[in-house]
Order: sequence, then structure tokens, then C-alpha cells
Amino acid sequence: MAEKSFETLLKELEQVVKDLENKDIPLDEAVKKYQLGLELSKACYEMLESAEKLVVKEIKS
Repeated sequence: MAEKSFETLLKELEQVVKDLENKDIPLDEAVKKYQLGLELSKACYEMLESAEKLVVKEIKS
């Protein structure tokens, strides 16, 4: 996944969730959206984890 800001990734993830809440979405598209959502969620989690490590490191210094 290309380097994007946390905020951009979060907005994309929110849009995926909205799309999946649409009951008229075809199954194959829903599966693709779900997979994209997992990728976005993982990227957000990794960014948060990295930020937390940085903050903890700074606090300990």
C-alpha cells in the first residue's frame, strides 16, 4: 500500500464500511471491499503501533 497519512487511510476505511453497510452491494464487490478494509485496518494499526513506540521511547528518555 502506498504511503498515505493515517487520516487518509482512516477516511478510506470509513468509506469502505459505509459501502459494506449498503445492502445492495453485490457479493463479489463486498468481498473485495472487505479485503481492502482489512488492508486499511492493518495499515492504520501499524501506524498507531509505531507512533505508540515512539511516544514510549520519548517518555523513557
